[in-house]
Amino acid sequence: QVQLVESGGGLVQAGGSLRLSCARSGITFRIAYMGWYRQPPGKQRELVATISSDGNTNYADSVKGRFTISRDSAKTAVYLQMDRLKPEDTAVYYCNALIRATSGSPYIDYWGQGTQVTVSS
Repeated sequence: QVQLVESGGGLVQAGGSLRLSCARSGITFRIAYMGWYRQPPGKQRELVATISSDGNTNYADSVKGRFTISRDSAKTAVYLQMDRLKPEDTAVYYCNALIRATSGSPYIDYWGQGTQVTVSS
């Protein structure tokens, strides 16, 4: 059973930094990509950043130049370095991964439980 567990959220002042981590456990055959989404209060979940199996990255326009996604070589963890944080970055941040558990199984979207990031002005 694949599990994703986030850590690193918290309260920070505007202009500050936080680093989110997501640890993956469970047997996997192939990982298409890993990434981060967020859900601001009263709004829908939105893409923040993704990193593909070959290392290509993709960012939402709102975080380009401020956030950096990375992962370890074994693809057991994905990170989100968030710099120059703004109050509008306040949200629950979710780790996401598209994973194929075995050679005979389909790709499935997995989600972590979420971690709260609050940026005060």
